[in-house]
Amino acid sequence: MGTEQQWDIVSGIGITALAVAAGRAVEASRPEALAVDPYAARFVEEADAPIPLVTTLAEAEATDPTGNWAAFATYAGVRTRAFDEHFERAAAAGVTQAVVLASGLDTRAFRLNWPPDAVLYEIDQPLVLDFKSTVLRKHGAAPTVPAHHLLGLDLRNDWPAALETAGFDRTRPTAWLAEGLLPYLPPESEESLFGEIHRLSAPGSLLAVEYYLDLQQALDGAAERSREWAENLEIMIHTDRRPTPGERLSGIGWEVRDVPVTEAARGYGRSLDVPVPLSGNAVFAFARRVQV
Repeated sequence: MGTEQQWDIVSGIGITALAVAAGRAVEASRPEALAVDPYAARFVEEADAPIPLVTTLAEAEATDPTGNWAAFATYAGVRTRAFDEHFERAAAAGVTQAVVLASGLDTRAFRLNWPPDAVLYEIDQPLVLDFKSTVLRKHGAAPTVPAHHLLGLDLRNDWPAALETAGFDRTRPTAWLAEGLLPYLPPESEESLFGEIHRLSAPGSLLAVEYYLDLQQALDGAAERSREWAENLEIMIHTDRRPTPGERLSGIGWEVRDVPVTEAARGYGRSLDVPVPLSGNAVFAFARRVQV
């Protein structure tokens, strides 16, 4: 790792993963939750977070009259549901090898229904994965995916080699997920990431990513709701202009479908109570490799 920064669950990008878990926990407490993660609240409870986090809608409404937490939980619910369905579609199409990049506190390995021949690889910082595994073991969680591999490494290092060493088969179609990752990558790192995904993907592979049309505008929108959070994000997020995932992939054999987050929310019967610069910027891209 050399002098590269590493972080745990309460520092650097790790704290954003913990905040997202809090959002999932709040969403799970709603009567008609879009997605229920039974472990999300456990992560928040076990971590010594340097910022106040909530785990239920009642707590969110009592401690945050601005509605920031409730709105964030809705976003987390929409995103979680959309990407859960990505893996469900992959399984229905016979794609049973999956990779979650920068998986953070993702628990899909423990709560989705996976096919009997499924294999799932998760990649993230070692300390983040160690925390997740410790909490899940403590609460008796068992994977629902038949083969589950945690790769504790930095995506700035040679993650493709580590993936293949762990058993990844590049001749087998793969369902990829990059959830909440791209804003933390500079343009050149994002380009490299997409290049490696393409190189490792057999025809029939599927990819789901979340991206923002204008990251600076999205940050400005976040600042309208929480100056504290915006200041934290500004340190970590790269706002440089870059091609969209569709622009990167459509010319090299991928079909790409963009779904604005507002459209996804409407499809689930929800509205996003967040500023237009934020909600109008967020997009879910779903891609399929159709050519060799």
